[in-house]
Amino acid sequence: MGDHRDFYRGRRVMVTGGLGFIGSNLCRTLADLGAQVLAVDSLLPDYGGNPFNLAGYEDKVRINVADVRGHAMKHLVRGQEVLFNLAGQVSHMDSMTDPFTDLEINCTSQLWILEALRQFNADCKVVYAGTRQIYGKPRYLPVDEQHLLNPTDVNGINKISGEFYHLVYNSVHGIRACSLRLTNTYGPRQLIRHNRQGFIGWFMKQVVLGEQIQIYGDGAQRRDFDYVDDTVDAFLRAGAMEQADGEVFNLGGDAPVSLRDLTELMIELAGRGSYRLIPFPEERKKIDIGDFYADTSKIKAALGWQPVTKLRDGLARTIAYYDAHKEHYL
Repeated sequence: MGDHRDFYRGRRVMVTGGLGFIGSNLCRTLADLGAQVLAVDSLLPDYGGNPFNLAGYEDKVRINVADVRGHAMKHLVRGQEVLFNLAGQVSHMDSMTDPFTDLEINCTSQLWILEALRQFNADCKVVYAGTRQIYGKPRYLPVDEQHLLNPTDVNGINKISGEFYHLVYNSVHGIRACSLRLTNTYGPRQLIRHNRQGFIGWFMKQVVLGEQIQIYGDGAQRRDFDYVDDTVDAFLRAGAMEQADGEVFNLGGDAPVSLRDLTELMIELAGRGSYRLIPFPEERKKIDIGDFYADTSKIKAALGWQPVTKLRDGLARTIAYYDAHKEHYL
């Protein structure tokens, strides 16, 4: 094991959004590494929290069902050494139809967490789950961390604010914080029940059920993808390494893939399903960012991270997982 994984043995670690997609995979890995893990999740409907995500780990991970938008945080953060802050609302469409809820979850809740740390546990390290959506439509590719921040939706605006809160508390209050700007993460335990939390989970549901996938536009738009195990490794590195403090880092895949090629690969691996191209719905076209793929040279140089899971292998593992457990996700 690398040093960044050894770091967690015996550590007290808290994960907000711990029953969600990335959070639960992170909790499971931390428990395997010997950490004392506290998973905090509100289990709000349609947000991705799922008790089955920690199946088999009930004796290894302590679970607290609580909303981070409240006074419970000042009790939960005490004694924690690392806090992975993955609690959030990630639906771009929901942020446009219900912007005030997005504001509460992605801004106000971040202040509850950071104020709890400032007042009751300022020595805790915190890693924030940011998003590539804050960049908006790329002005150049690949997108590096110096790119203009110009989001196309309310979610992106609020996620910028959440990230900036962490960086301000780092520089002003001395709370060691950093942010990972995530791209299209996929893998086991992702919400696939509806299409408001990203297209790849929805495509996965449709291909597992042998349904027809609808791709907006011509399917030529290119994106990069990270298998969840690689994303978890980035969080582990950021939490363990002081080089991350006060910094923001892009995550991204090794090569961009068109949505059409992605879909064809999923259908090939599953051995079922089909797709067709349809015109962009007007409400989605207005916030679509087109091609996007990230420059990850900064995190590679600072933390030694790079994705290692090939898209074909990651998709095959994901399809196999939902084939075995789809009743818990549909």
